[in-house]
Amino acid sequence: MPIWDSDQYLRFSRERTQPSRDLVARIPLAAPSRLLDMGCGPGNSTAVLAQRFGTAGITGVDNSPQMLAAARETRPDLRFDFFDMTADDWSPLGNGYDVVFSNACIQWLPDHNRLLPRMLGLLAPGGCLAVQLPLVQHQEMRHIFDRLSAMPRWAAALSGIRTPHALEPEDYFDILAPLASDLQLWQTTYYHRMASADQILEWYRGSSLRPYLQRLDAQEGDAFVGEVRHATEQAFRPQTTGDYLLPFPRLFILTRR
Repeated sequence: MPIWDSDQYLRFSRERTQPSRDLVARIPLAAPSRLLDMGCGPGNSTAVLAQRFGTAGITGVDNSPQMLAAARETRPDLRFDFFDMTADDWSPLGNGYDVVFSNACIQWLPDHNRLLPRMLGLLAPGGCLAVQLPLVQHQEMRHIFDRLSAMPRWAAALSGIRTPHALEPEDYFDILAPLASDLQLWQTTYYHRMASADQILEWYRGSSLRPYLQRLDAQEGDAFVGEVRHATEQAFRPQTTGDYLLPFPRLFILTRR
């Protein structure tokens, strides 16, 4: 997992939080009493849950101390705990939740065939699992990162790097349909307005670009970013206003135990 920078991540707070708002609006429960936000990051998604359901009974968990510190500073009225979702032992989380929520987190975690049933198992009967993740395999920037990191100049330093990944919607259906009821899957492509190609890079500095830069020293990182910038300028054309549109497809999963 990359080392996160909450300030960089939240430079696009509105855009990164909107999928949480869209998913929370679809949760079909009126008054859940226990809610768990898995991979809560700086707490922006947990705050969306609190806005709809109230602050009582909500816990956000994350494995980044820096993100948790930002969440606690921003929302001291909510509970935030350290938890690593790759751990074998999930007993510290307990179970019997009415809602298990996860926004833009599980793409960083391995073995979704095992992960999603474990998340579903945290629910009380009738509880709701609500997950959103970027479909990174359909993003042009991911193709740029993969192509450049495989080039001879970078291959040795960047080999074996953990990058975000997602399965296809049909795969998530096969994982969850035998275990859950009222399974809903939908995809939304958000078109984020960016002022320049550099602003596209700033978006990815808060997410998918981080693992690459953490493998490189400052000089190498600048060189790699320069190559990414050039490839970005080639891949995206400016609109008539001079802005760029960054298509960002996301998959939503909503189901009940």
